[in-house]
Amino acid sequence: MPGQMNDQSRAPSSNGWLKNYYYLRFAVSAAWVAAAFTVAKSSPPLAAAMLVAYPAWDALANYIDARRTGGLGRNKSQLLNFAVSIVATVAVAIALGHSMNAVLSVYGVWATVSGLFQLLTAVRRWKTNGAQWAMILSGAQSALAGVFFVRMAGGTEAIGIANVAPYAAFGAFYFLVSAVWLSVSDVLRKSPRVAS
Repeated sequence: MPGQMNDQSRAPSSNGWLKNYYYLRFAVSAAWVAAAFTVAKSSPPLAAAMLVAYPAWDALANYIDARRTGGLGRNKSQLLNFAVSIVATVAVAIALGHSMNAVLSVYGVWATVSGLFQLLTAVRRWKTNGAQWAMILSGAQSALAGVFFVRMAGGTEAIGIANVAPYAAFGAFYFLVSAVWLSVSDVLRKSPRVAS
């Protein structure tokens, strides 16, 4: 009985953090997308700063989430995602000195690897938190988008921050779906207790 009570008390707390985390990631990604499609399109310095900031934010978010759920040592997929995002941040900053094609290539590799780690994190979390299907889809789509980015970077099409924005928009959408799904799941899980 005590073990069951501990498990039950941990699950809502963990989901509470996860919901807030997903809502936060949705809000940041949505704001980034809005800026990318508006002010950043006509401001190269702002676009450059935003392109560097996006993987840096992903690294920070993975770090904070892992710290709240047992630490990086217990969350290997997030540790690797954190490391990959740090490398991507530096690589994007360097690539900006060459061309947007180089930047998109970096984003492509990062999106593929990061997406796979996100997928692994979601699979691991399914047992403890549930409602991870959207994150699994997000990770898989990120990996596919990365391959598309690399192919696009090798072409002759003019590339700008607007090419990256749809990728971030899909990420925002999946974070919102996950947050809402967890919120609904929590309500449904608590409703029988209220009835009894």
